[in-house]
Amino acid sequence: MSMEPRHLRYDYPMSEWIKMVANELPDDAVGMWQIVPGGRHGFGLEGDALTDCVRRCIAELLSRGAVPVVGGGLEGEHDWIAQPQYGSEPGEIIENVVREWLANGGKDEDPGGLWFALREYTWFPPGS
Repeated sequence: MSMEPRHLRYDYPMSEWIKMVANELPDDAVGMWQIVPGGRHGFGLEGDALTDCVRRCIAELLSRGAVPVVGGGLEGEHDWIAQPQYGSEPGEIIENVVREWLANGGKDEDPGGLWFALREYTWFPPGS
């Protein structure tokens, strides 16, 4: 029997939920504001277990071609703006995003924070 956490309400395993989150990418970006509470409230995770869930979710998003972004704003010229300061390699991006999230208290994020979007929907500032 697998010891993988299961969703508290819907009973699917965390690995399935992570894939479901990444399946959103063709339709919309995925935000930290969805990832963190999904692990915390959907699976009852805290501490190292929550951090592992966040890492795994980001890894899956990156493996599907997503990059870290912020929104361009309601009147913005671009929907999503790349955030190259997190790095260019998946491992580097994961570590930098998680380090920043933990440094900010590991709290549930808000929709105005970091997201992950597919490259084709993302504007890359010159030089990034």
